[in-house]
Amino acid sequence: MQNDLLLDVGLDRHGSVSRRRFLQLGSAALAGSGLLGSMSLHAAELKKQNRACILVWLSGGPSQMETWDPKPGTTNGGQTKAIRTAASGVQIAEYWPKLARQMRDVAVIRTMTNKEGAHARATYHLHTGRRPTGVLKFPNFGSVVASQLGDPEADIPNFVSIGNTISSGFLGVQTAPFVVRRAGQLPDNAALAIPQSRLRERLTMLAQQDDDFAHAGATELATEHQALYKQASKMMLSPQLKAFQLAGESAAMKTAYGPSPFGQGLLVARRLVEAGVPFIEVRRGGWDNHRNLYKALPKNAGMVDQGLAQLIADLKQRGRLDRTLIVCVGEFGRTPKLNKRGGRDHWPKNFGLLMAGAGVRGGKVIGKTADDGMTVVDRPLVVEDMFQTMCRAMKIDPTTQMVTPIGRPLKIVDGGQVISGIFA
Repeated sequence: MQNDLLLDVGLDRHGSVSRRRFLQLGSAALAGSGLLGSMSLHAAELKKQNRACILVWLSGGPSQMETWDPKPGTTNGGQTKAIRTAASGVQIAEYWPKLARQMRDVAVIRTMTNKEGAHARATYHLHTGRRPTGVLKFPNFGSVVASQLGDPEADIPNFVSIGNTISSGFLGVQTAPFVVRRAGQLPDNAALAIPQSRLRERLTMLAQQDDDFAHAGATELATEHQALYKQASKMMLSPQLKAFQLAGESAAMKTAYGPSPFGQGLLVARRLVEAGVPFIEVRRGGWDNHRNLYKALPKNAGMVDQGLAQLIADLKQRGRLDRTLIVCVGEFGRTPKLNKRGGRDHWPKNFGLLMAGAGVRGGKVIGKTADDGMTVVDRPLVVEDMFQTMCRAMKIDPTTQMVTPIGRPLKIVDGGQVISGIFA
C-alpha cells in the first residue's frame, strides 16, 4: 500500500493492466514525460506571465523545533539554539545561517496542522491536497500546474521531479512528472543512440503499427502512444534539453549551490524555470530522525541551507523571484518531546514550512505554538490552506474543475482558504 501511494505511476485512467503494459513499451524517458498539457484561454494568458513553482520536499518529516520554530531553553527545546535573521524579530534554528540572511524574502509558517502521521499518507496529502482513497488516484499538484500553465507544444516536460514523486493520477500521462534521477545529467534514455534519420524511420514504422492497433479497436491507446513518442522524440532533438545539464554554469555558481546532488538539483531547477518549465520538485531525504537527531542535523540542514538560500538569491538577482513560488516542506513535523534514542517521532499536529517568491511577503512569521511546542496557540492552518495559497501565488483558480474518468467534476482545491497576510 505504501509503495503504491508513493510510486504509483497513475498512467491508467481505466484501471487496465494491458493499457499500462502498452505504454511501458516506450522507454523510461517517454513513459514519464508529462509533455502534453491542456490550455484554456485563461491558462494561455497565464503562460505569458511565465510563472513557475519549485517544491523543495524534505522527505521524512523535518523537526519544526530544529528548523523554523526553535524553542531554546525550554523543556522540549533540546540542544538547538535560535539565531537572528535578516528580518527583524524573526528567529530560526541555528542550523540555517544562510537562509537566515535571506529571510527578508521568506515567509515562515509555523502552524500547519494535519491528522496524517504515516509517511505515505502524509506525502500523498501534501502533494495532492486530498487524503488517499482506495479507488481514485488524485493528481499531484505539479500535474495540475502542468495542465493549467504548461505549454502543450513545449520541447521539454511541463513537470519535472528530481527524484520520485506522486503520480499525475486521473489527469493521466499528459501531465505526468518527468523523473530525473541524477541532477545535472541528461535524463535516462534522452541521448540519441542512433542517427536522427534512423530514429525517424523507426517512428514511421511505429506509427504504422499504431494505425493497425487503432483499426483493431484501440484508437485511444494508439493515439496517446503516438503523442508520447512524438513529444519525447521532440525533446531528444531539442536544444532546450541542455537545461537539464550544468555545462553552461560557472564553477563558482556550482560551488554556490553546494556539491551535493540536492544542491545541484536546485541549480537544475533554476535552469528549468528559465527554460519555461512551470513546476519542478527537488527532494532531499534523511529527515526521519527517530534517533540520533543531532548527529544527522548538521549534514542534512547544511545541504538544504546552502542550496535553498542560493536558489532564492539567484532567482532574485535574475529578476525571476517575483514570478517563481518556492515552497519548502516535509510530510509532517516531529514530536516536541525527545525520545529515549535522542530523536523525535512523527508529529502531524503542528509543523512548519517556508514560502518565498511570487508575491509572498518576506520577513513574516505566521502562526504561533506554545512554549513547549505541544499545541497551536494562534492561527492553525490546514493542508488545503497551503494549496489555496499556492494557487493564488500561481494565479490559478482553485475552483477550476477537473473531471475524473467517470465524469465526476472535482475542484483543484476542495476547502481551505488563502493564508491571510502572506502576500504583499
